Amino acid sequence: MDIEAIASAAIDDGLRIHRDLGPGCFESVYEVALAAKLTRRGYRVDRQLPIDFTYDGVEYIGGFRADIVIERALIIEVKSVSQIADAHAKQLLTYLRLANLQLGSVMNFGGELFKGEFRRVANNYTRHS
Repeated sequence: MDIEAIASAAIDDGLRIHRDLGPGCFESVYEVALAAKLTRRGYRVDRQLPIDFTYDGVEYIGGFRADIVIERALIIEVKSVSQIADAHAKQLLTYLRLANLQLGSVMNFGGELFKGEFRRVANNYTRHS
């Protein structure tokens, strides 16, 4: 599994969705559209996936829900706001840590242009050439 190829496909599909639907829809609209496009590419895609984690010896079942998880390897946090805030990237980093995953992306469909409205977030991830 090439996580970079998955990330690239997600961004490409995000660009197309933003171009076709434009800004202003609910996050759930973009989430379902992105999940469908990625599924059509042949990826395993989970929406609103409950993530369990353990902290201080206590297991938290369904501690949070990830918007989109592709191939159980990449989390996409879908937003529809005027611009991505640092808090969105920090939220995703926390999700990655709790889920023990290395790479994710915040995708914001709320801006006039999609370019610059996605942010990669890595949890001790090193890109392999």
